[in-house]
Amino acid sequence: MEGARNRGIGKVFFLVLIGVAMGLILAAQTDVTERLGAIFGSEEEAAKEQTTVAQAGSNPGGTEQICLPDFTLLAEKLDPTVVNISTTQVVKGGGMGRGFGMRPPGGGGPRFGPQQPDPFEEFFDRFFRGGPQGDMKRRSLGSGFVIDEEGLIVTNHHVVKDAETITVILYDESEAEAKVIGKDPKTDLALIKVDVDRKLPTVTLGDSDKLRMGDWVLAIGNPFGLKYTLTAGIVSAKGREIGAGPYDDFIQTDASINPGNSGGPLINMKGEVIGINTAIIAGGTGIGFAIPVNIAKELIPQLKDKGRVSRGWLGVYIQRVTPDLAKTFGLDKPMGALVSEVTEGGPADGTGLEHGDIIIEFNGKAVEQFNDLPRMVAATPPGEKISLKVLRKGKEKTIKVKLGELPDEDVTVAEGESGEELGLQLQEITPELARTHELASDKGLIITDLDPAGVAADAGLRRGDIIMEINQSPVYTISAFQKKVGAAKKGEMMLFLIKRREGSLYIAVEKK
Repeated sequence: MEGARNRGIGKVFFLVLIGVAMGLILAAQTDVTERLGAIFGSEEEAAKEQTTVAQAGSNPGGTEQICLPDFTLLAEKLDPTVVNISTTQVVKGGGMGRGFGMRPPGGGGPRFGPQQPDPFEEFFDRFFRGGPQGDMKRRSLGSGFVIDEEGLIVTNHHVVKDAETITVILYDESEAEAKVIGKDPKTDLALIKVDVDRKLPTVTLGDSDKLRMGDWVLAIGNPFGLKYTLTAGIVSAKGREIGAGPYDDFIQTDASINPGNSGGPLINMKGEVIGINTAIIAGGTGIGFAIPVNIAKELIPQLKDKGRVSRGWLGVYIQRVTPDLAKTFGLDKPMGALVSEVTEGGPADGTGLEHGDIIIEFNGKAVEQFNDLPRMVAATPPGEKISLKVLRKGKEKTIKVKLGELPDEDVTVAEGESGEELGLQLQEITPELARTHELASDKGLIITDLDPAGVAADAGLRRGDIIMEINQSPVYTISAFQKKVGAAKKGEMMLFLIKRREGSLYIAVEKK
């Protein structure tokens, strides 16, 4: 009797457990259905279409289920808003090409310091299919998405750059010629338009600032010409810098992005565009990059109305504050943007801003990293008066500047490198020497030779560099140089200001 009673209790307990588990699964499925209902009109409609709910895991110590939506719903809704873009370009003396690929995001000022191999270059060089020697027409493929029912389409600038013809293939396989309405090489964005006799389905632009690492995203595009390919993945990282230019701020994703995906949308689970697929690392797997849609939302009105983007211009060269440079400036940690040169005749010239200043605030907003500053300046209308907070020899100072308009030339960012050990040969510059050799300065010490294994070379100094200062004091003579270096203690970081062709930069050199 006792055994039968225990078995009865066990059956009841087992049935209760099954009921709890089914309740959790139904609750999770209901949550997914509600979110999909927001996209597709009603929870009832979404519930009919929702055919699979897959368990991906559970929270440690809990019973909450993680469920995946049915991606077919997003595909059906969004595929009609994505287009295939085919371009032709006449190349003079083109030479042999090397298959497909994507070009890098446009823009970016000159980079200083030792030239490093560009990990994206091999991939970007393969954007066009090659042909025979001599003048030729070459074709490229890309993607885009419709943002206006009258035919406005967002894509990458590198997809339509220098194109002789632009053909857009819509979801129903119809074709239309497109023209460029506006372009911005600095962010690699372009706005094109097709004239069609019907209203086109459009995407919804989301808020990329709300993205979190681990969020599910989808990429739709035409990889290798395979139309309307959908891939899924997650947000791997935000705010990535890939050496594309001063406005680098990419979303990294492991959703497969391949040649031909350029310009296509990156989509969140609400069915909103939160990025524009742009680049990958050649030979990499699951490492793709997209321009945050919030950047595009800021620029699209200007591209539509003016065909270009007007940006604020401060008129300075800046560089990253490395840990070594932070020590030489007496900072506890790297912060801000180090001014290596104030452009003569630029907006900041004559305002009191000096090379060696570290900009830590722009109009009350903290400049935590040096690449924050170009984006802040660019987002401010030309002609606006702004306030800068700078650190100068350990003390804070406020400087007012009226921004100009950024010229077409990209001359905003200089990169410096830190190193270890000293070994170089110098020559004092005279006005005659400067004229004869067209040097960047008529005073200072020019490096005529250096030991490849020495501290100067390791730190990033090059032959032809002109040393202007050490530890923020002028060194125009060999004796002044020797005095400064001699006064430094072993292991001490010395702050060099050098001129190098287009501009100036700081380099920290450790005395051995």
